Amino acid sequence: MMNKRLMKQVKALQLGDLVRVEWFDASVGRSLRGGGIDIPVKSWGIYLGMLGEKKKHIILAQNNFSFTDGLYDVDYTAIPLSWSVEIVVCSGQEISLEEAKMLLSSFLQGRYRTLKQKIVNHS
Repeated sequence: MMNKRLMKQVKALQLGDLVRVEWFDASVGRSLRGGGIDIPVKSWGIYLGMLGEKKKHIILAQNNFSFTDGLYDVDYTAIPLSWSVEIVVCSGQEISLEEAKMLLSSFLQGRYRTLKQKIVNHS
């Protein structure tokens, strides 16, 4: 179960904030000399929201390429909320709310196109 401190940090996040998320990634499936299972990671990016049907993920835009007004190609990281340890706002409203909404829209459109391409109609 998520601790109260982390939930408070999540609730304070605003679309467009520049954040740092500290979390534990999964192991890579090979034995490391003296290494553990938990791999600490620090990720920085623009907060785009929490998404996921079965498990919530923190979505961070790390790079955005502006092709036309309102259309972006977004490099992103999706961090499972349950793997998160600490969330820090480095700069509130690093980008405008309008631009953050356009990034989120472009991200969602890109995800929809990717999922649609993977669907095969067998009829």
